[in-house]
Amino acid sequence: MNYSIPSDALQGKIILVTGAGDGIGKQAALSYAQHGATVILLGRTVKKLEQTYDEIEAQGFPQPAIIPLDMKGASKQNYLDMADTIGSQFGRLDGVLHNASLLGVLSPFNQISEDTYDDVMQVNVKAQFLMTQAILPLLHKSNHASLIFTSSTVGHSGRAFWGTYAMSKFATEGMMQVLADELSDSHIRVNAINPGGTRTGMRAQAYPAEDADLLKTPLDIMPLYLYLMSNQNRDITGQCIDAQPKK
Repeated sequence: MNYSIPSDALQGKIILVTGAGDGIGKQAALSYAQHGATVILLGRTVKKLEQTYDEIEAQGFPQPAIIPLDMKGASKQNYLDMADTIGSQFGRLDGVLHNASLLGVLSPFNQISEDTYDDVMQVNVKAQFLMTQAILPLLHKSNHASLIFTSSTVGHSGRAFWGTYAMSKFATEGMMQVLADELSDSHIRVNAINPGGTRTGMRAQAYPAEDADLLKTPLDIMPLYLYLMSNQNRDITGQCIDAQPKK
C-alpha cells in the first residue's frame, strides 16, 4: 500500500511520542515534526531526549517539548500529573505513539524470572494502560485523534523463548482492540503497528549475531507511522498493521 502523505499532513497537530530518545521513537518524533507537528518527547533519559529536541530545533521544525518519565517506576498519579501538564500547555492531544518497550530476557518459559516478568509487563502493558487512561480526555478534545500502539510479530503468534515480551505484545494488541471498539463512534482512531525487523538497539539485543545492515532503518518504515497519524487515516481503526508486510 502507498502510504505517501503531504509534507504538511500533520500541521498544527500535538503528538506525544514515548521512547523518543532513540530508535523508532526518535525517528517518529523527527518525522512527525518534519510534517508540521509539535511533538512531546517522553522518555527516561533526559540527555537522549535533549538530542532529539536539538535535532528538531536545528531543522527549523515546530519547537518540541520534553517529559522525562521512567515508565518502569511511574505511578498512576504521575500519568495524571503528566496529562494535566500537557492539558495546561497545549489544551489537547491529536496523537499518541506508544513506542517505548522493554525486551526483557529471552529464555525458556520455566526460566523467566518474576522480576523480568514484572518489569516487562509494567512498561509494555500497565504503563501504557495507565497513561492512556490519563490522556484520553485530551484526545477527546481533538477533532481527529490517532492513538497508536506498538506490537510485534511475536504479538501475533507466540514464539519459543520470547516469553514475557510476546505475552506483553498479545496484551498490547488486546488493549488496542478493546479501545478501538469502545471508541468506534468517536473521532479517536486506535491502531497498532508491527515494525518488523528494524535496525534498533532492541533488535541488536535480541539478535546479536545478525547483520544489521540487512535490516530496514527506522526511517524506512516511517510512511506507515505518518499515515496512521494523519487525517488520511479516518477510516482505519482496530487494526494491527505490519510496517514490513511479507511479499
